Amino acid sequence: MKVLIVEDDKNLSKLIAKRLKEEGYDVVQAYDAEEGLNYANYENFDIIILDLMLPKMSGFYIIESLRNKKIKTPILVLSAKDSVEDKVKGLSLGADDYLTKPFSFPELLARIQALVRRSKDIDEISKLKYHDLVMDLLKKEVYRGNKKIDLTAKEYELLKYLMENAEKIVTRNMILANVFDIDFDIESNVVDVQIHRLRDKIDKGFDKRLIHTVRGFGYVLKAN
Repeated sequence: MKVLIVEDDKNLSKLIAKRLKEEGYDVVQAYDAEEGLNYANYENFDIIILDLMLPKMSGFYIIESLRNKKIKTPILVLSAKDSVEDKVKGLSLGADDYLTKPFSFPELLARIQALVRRSKDIDEISKLKYHDLVMDLLKKEVYRGNKKIDLTAKEYELLKYLMENAEKIVTRNMILANVFDIDFDIESNVVDVQIHRLRDKIDKGFDKRLIHTVRGFGYVLKAN
């Protein structure tokens, strides 16, 4: 699990980092807001521990900037500013939790674990994943590896159905009923056409094919 600590008090930052590393966390430290924002923008973290009173810009600005860019990494504010107004502002801008200094490490650790667990639960609900294929159900976006795949609405629904039934054979009639709302049409080649187009987008240019034809039965999404 990867943690970003944005805290200008170097002694406190090093203490938190030491304790988290002892718990098995991978820790990155930033000592001013600019450095912290750069890390948060360009690297993936499971959680950000953020002070509000920082050199160069405030922690409030970091929260607002990340949320405006749709970066949803959980943010735990760790601050000596304990007024209700500051807490409300931080949470309103998009922070996920607020812990005032001084604090106990067991409480900090418990809050980190709760935020990361909640984030993972939400991620599982909002995304379908198979092999290196990811479908973001909230953004309606599909990625294979680092490549974004542009799909039509019907191709998206077809892929969604295949991913929901990964490694299970689905027949043409099952696809017709669940994706195209057609109960039965033996003459239609709509499934074959859409599968062909989808396969061009999902498999073309990749070493491993994911969409397979099972002769006499239908289709299956599998990684071999």
